[in-house]
Amino acid sequence: MEAVIRAEGLVKRFGTVAALDGVDLSIPAGTVYALLGPNGAGKSTAIRVLATLLRPDAGRATVAGFDVVDSAEEVRHRIGLAGQYAAVDELLTGRANLRLVGRLSRLSRADARRRADELIERFDLAAVADKLVRTYSGGTRRRLDLAASLLVAPDVLFLDEPTTGLDPRNRAVMWDLIRELVAEGTTVLLSTQYLEEADRLAGRIAVIDQGRVVAEGTPAQLKATVAGERLDVVVVHHGEIPAAVDALREVTGAEPSVDQDTLRISAPASAVDTLLGVVRELDGAGVALADIGLRESTLDEVFLQLTGAGTERAAVGTAVAR
Repeated sequence: MEAVIRAEGLVKRFGTVAALDGVDLSIPAGTVYALLGPNGAGKSTAIRVLATLLRPDAGRATVAGFDVVDSAEEVRHRIGLAGQYAAVDELLTGRANLRLVGRLSRLSRADARRRADELIERFDLAAVADKLVRTYSGGTRRRLDLAASLLVAPDVLFLDEPTTGLDPRNRAVMWDLIRELVAEGTTVLLSTQYLEEADRLAGRIAVIDQGRVVAEGTPAQLKATVAGERLDVVVVHHGEIPAAVDALREVTGAEPSVDQDTLRISAPASAVDTLLGVVRELDGAGVALADIGLRESTLDEVFLQLTGAGTERAAVGTAVAR
């Protein structure tokens, strides 16, 4: 499929910090693509460069066929953007904000009113739609800002951590709206720290850490990088954890991970034979089990394996690179 967003060797520095350190992306039209990574990884910087808000120090990027530096105005006519922080007019009502964005997007007066009313209903804003935005809570402002970004279906929509601060109901509404836009042909690039969000929405995911793409692929491909299936054991008594760890280590040949709070011990598993071997070892050691089973690796485990060192970066790097 033709790439509607393409980045080649993008570099962006803030002083001595490389927020982007040679990022390559190729994103097909009509898809959802997620940037996944810890705070300070460079996700927001990448979106700001692609949305023409920042000029890269090196490399090249195109959006909808136009260079983000040489043809920035053409890019802006074809994109929508919802940043991390609500960008709405506090001196207007929510309804007036949406209608204003519609008119600025060249909708007719009637279409701007109709679309605003539709989104007010979808985002459960009816009770506050005619109140000044300065009276809104932070979460309500976020919903209004997201509604404004969806007033007109653009060729490309950039969403920077779009559901941060939303409750589960409104997060689900946002997911449904994203799917509808993609079905209509919009390409969506979103950054997120919600692993479930990336798993549920994105066809492909780029894991970014310290300004670099450290892994890229479908959710299934990324999960397969973490030793495929996992074996989980939940013991009944806290004192049985050491024996369970020894059993899993003996059978799998890997160092198990332990969740002390849930009494869960986990390790890579290559086959059902591994499960049977662990059961025999645990039975021989007299360990009482609350649960045991095989499961697919999760994006959480991919995230932790690929970006484990990322959370230890300096605070100044986190502040400027996010």
